[in-house]
Amino acid sequence: MKRVITRLAFYTVTGVVVFMSLLPFLWFLDTSLKTELEITAIPPVLLPSGTLHFYRSAIERYDLLHFVRNSAIVAGATTVATILISSFAGYALARLRIRYKGLIMGALLLVSMFPQISIAGPVWRIMQSLGWLNSYQGLIIPYVTLTLPLGVWILTSFFNELPRELEKAARVDGCSHMQTLFRIMVPIAAPGVFTAAILVFIYAWNEFFFALLIMTQKRFQTLPVGIALFQGEYTLPWGEIAAASTVATVPLVLLVFLFQRRIVRGLSAGAVKG
Repeated sequence: MKRVITRLAFYTVTGVVVFMSLLPFLWFLDTSLKTELEITAIPPVLLPSGTLHFYRSAIERYDLLHFVRNSAIVAGATTVATILISSFAGYALARLRIRYKGLIMGALLLVSMFPQISIAGPVWRIMQSLGWLNSYQGLIIPYVTLTLPLGVWILTSFFNELPRELEKAARVDGCSHMQTLFRIMVPIAAPGVFTAAILVFIYAWNEFFFALLIMTQKRFQTLPVGIALFQGEYTLPWGEIAAASTVATVPLVLLVFLFQRRIVRGLSAGAVKG
């Protein structure tokens, strides 16, 4: 009886937490499917009519797909660059005899704790001096810098778990260090690679502060900034904002659902060992 009560309490608390986490998403999904009259109705209308008017309006009036494309370019390039560099750095920290390795790892952790506002000025000046304001690389480079500590930490933990006999066997078969890394180590450490890649992608997809700071032209603005600038001079297009927010969130939700086992395995393995 006690076990039944415990399990019931666990599932109840879990259900409440999941519902509260999903409530904002469900709310703007519901709002995006309503009409103007349903959004402003008193008392509120809970069940929408199911119209896609606001999605068409967000695409045609506010150029939503343009912002989606920019976010996909920036987030995709950031993920590829971060995982590539993190693979080299993580493998080196896990396998090479490097002095002050613990100090290096601590410095990476410390850098990741800096608030964005504290480095906004230097980052903006560097991008300005390079002529990279309002350009994709002007946003990708800061994103890679900010996400590298996470990628290095996760991949270092995974490479530390792999037996060294794998590398010795690869060397006997004639593999170079690069071939050993990308043909043997990275595929075996796939859970860690997936975990790091997904977390980096989510960060780059959702990031707002540097995107607003560096991208002042609509041509290069990403989805979070584009949605924030939907508002007019006297009105807020709540329906279009809700539709755009749904479009921005759905890819991340699908990504997490598709790779949730790899994410959990990656996070748990990196946390327990290494």
